[in-house]
Amino acid sequence: MIARFLLSRRAALGGGVALVLAPAWARAQTEGASAVPAGVPEGGVESHGLSIFGDLAEKPDFKAFGYVNPAAPKGGLVGQEMYGTFNSLNAYVMRGDPATGVTLIFDSLMTGSLDERDALYGLVAKSVSVSPDRRTYRFRLRKEARFHDGSPLTAKDVVFSLNTLKAKGHPTIRVELRDMESVVAEADDIVVVTLAATRSRETPLMIARQPIFSAAYYANHPFEESTLDPPLGSSAYKIGRFEQGRYIMFERVKDYWGKDLPVNVGQANFDVVRFDYFADRPVAFEAFKSGAFPVHEEFTAANWATAYDFPAFRDGRVKREEIPDENISGIQGWFFNLRRPQFKDPRVREAIGACFDFVWTNRNLMYGSYTRTQSFFENSDMKAKGPPDQQEIALLEPFRDKLPPEVFGEPFVPPTSDGSGQDRALLKHANDLLGQAGCKRVDGSLMLPDGKPFEIEFLDFSNTMERHTQPYVKNLGLLGINARLRVVDPAQYRQRLENFDFDMMVQRLVMSFSPGEELRALFGSDAAKMIGSRNMTGIANPVVDALISKALLASSRDELVHVCRALDRVLRAQRIWVPHWYKANHWIAHWDVFGRPHKSPRYDPGIISTWWWDAEKAKQINYPAG
Repeated sequence: MIARFLLSRRAALGGGVALVLAPAWARAQTEGASAVPAGVPEGGVESHGLSIFGDLAEKPDFKAFGYVNPAAPKGGLVGQEMYGTFNSLNAYVMRGDPATGVTLIFDSLMTGSLDERDALYGLVAKSVSVSPDRRTYRFRLRKEARFHDGSPLTAKDVVFSLNTLKAKGHPTIRVELRDMESVVAEADDIVVVTLAATRSRETPLMIARQPIFSAAYYANHPFEESTLDPPLGSSAYKIGRFEQGRYIMFERVKDYWGKDLPVNVGQANFDVVRFDYFADRPVAFEAFKSGAFPVHEEFTAANWATAYDFPAFRDGRVKREEIPDENISGIQGWFFNLRRPQFKDPRVREAIGACFDFVWTNRNLMYGSYTRTQSFFENSDMKAKGPPDQQEIALLEPFRDKLPPEVFGEPFVPPTSDGSGQDRALLKHANDLLGQAGCKRVDGSLMLPDGKPFEIEFLDFSNTMERHTQPYVKNLGLLGINARLRVVDPAQYRQRLENFDFDMMVQRLVMSFSPGEELRALFGSDAAKMIGSRNMTGIANPVVDALISKALLASSRDELVHVCRALDRVLRAQRIWVPHWYKANHWIAHWDVFGRPHKSPRYDPGIISTWWWDAEKAKQINYPAG
C-alpha cells in the first residue's frame, strides 16, 4: 500500500452529518416526524455534537473519549518520515507544496472522535442548535477560546474563515462549502450558518470541521499566498523550527486554552511533533533504524517480512506490531485518465487491467500479505456482491438504457490469473478486447483505431512502485503497447496531477464510512472539469451523478448502503482503474519509548494523538534522539 495523502494537504472530508442531534430529535427523524418534537425550544434542539443517522455515542457530560488515558503525561517527542518536499505553510490554497502537519495548528468549531465515523463534538463551539427545517445552524462559542497570541477567538473570526475558504480556498474546500448560503456573527459568541435548500446531508459537518483563522492576522497577510511565514493558530500545537524541504517541528502550546475540554483530554501529549522529509523510502528506513525518528509505518510487504533484522530490533529496542484498522479499505490502484483518447473505450481499459497479474505480484513481491481489491467500498457493507437486490434494481432501473447489462447481474471483478506472471488466457482475452475496440497490430506495435501507436506513461514521484509496475509494463508490451514508467520530482508530479497531465498514475483514496460529498469530489462530472480537483480519472457519467445525488440525500443508513451498492456496480462497470490490494491493519514499527492507552481507537492508530513519551523507557534503551 502507498501512503499518498497524509497531513501535508488537507484531504477532502469524508462522512457527513444529516442532523441527528439530541435523542428526541433523532427518534423523530427516524420515525419520519415532520415537525420538531414537543418541548423543543425555539431555534431547534441544542446539542453538544452532531451525528449522521443515530445518537451520539458520547453523552453531554462525557469527560474524555474512551480510547485515551486522561492521566497521560506530557513531554518528549514523536516523529515520522515524509517524502518529497515542502515550500509553504499554507495548506488551504492550491499554491505551493504545504508542509505536513500544518493543519495541527488550527482549531475548528467541532472535532471528531476516532471511535466514530460520523460524529462531531464541540470544540470552539460548545453547542449547536438547528432550525426545524434543518437549514439554519446556530453555534454557541466558548468565550475562553484564544489564538496563540492571546487574542480572543470570536464569531467574527469564524465568519471570516468560512467566507474566505469558500471564496479563495483550495478547490476541494470550495466544493465542500458551496451549499453554505450565509454565515453571520449574531454576537461575539454566536455564529449563524444558513444552508441552501439543496445542501447535502454532510454539509453541516464540513462546515463545523473547517479551520478557524484570525481575521486580524489576515488583515495584514494575504490569504492566497504560498508563504513560509508561520500563520497564527489556536490549537494545541504551533509551528516551531523548520528547514524548508527537510523537516518541520510543531511545539505543544502549554497554556493552550482548550487543553481541558473533553475532546482534548488525554491527547496532544508530546511536547514536539516532528516530520522529517526524505527523497526515498530506503534512506528513510535507514534513518529510522539509527533512531533519527521514533515511529515508522511500513507500507512495503517485503520490508515487513525481511528488513527487520538489525541490532535495535533484535535486542528489543525497536518493536513491531499490527494495529487493526476498521476503516473502509483505501481505494488504491492505477487510475486511467479518461481525458486521454487511448482510454475512451471501456474495452481498452478492461484489456489493460487484464494484463496485471496480481496473484504473481502478491506471491513474489509482497509475501502473500494482501487481498485483491474489487470494490470502491471494499471491506464494508456497501460493497456490491451477487446480483442486485430489489432496492438496488429500483435505483438502477430508470437508467437501464444507459447502463451495460452486467450492472444488473454479478458485479465486475478483476480476473484471477494462473499466477505465472504471464497468463496466456488473460493476455489472449485482452488482445481480443483490443481487437473489438478497433486496435490493430502493425509490425509488432499496437495501433489505436486512428492509426497512432498505443502508448501509456505510468507517472509517479517515487520508485516505490517500480517493482510492481515493470512486470505489468512487460505484459502490456507483449500486446504491442509501448508502456513505460516515468518518475518525476514531487513538485512536477503535483503540478501534472492538478492539470490532469498524465496517462495512468497510482492513487490511494480514502472513502468514509458514510460516503457523501467526497463521492461528488471523486466521481462527479462537475469535478472532472475543475483544475486541481480530486476527480483524477475525469469520469463524467450522468448515471453516476444521479446516484451520487441520492447518496447525498439518503435519510437512513440502509438507504445509503443500497445507493452505494448500486453506485459501486456502475463505477466498476466503467473500468476506470486497475485495482491494487489491501490489508485491514496498520504495520507499525517504533522505538520502545512510548506509553499508550489500553484501548486503541477503532479508526486510527492514534499515535500522535493518544500515545505519550515514556522518559524512563527512553533512558533504559538510551534512545539515540532522546
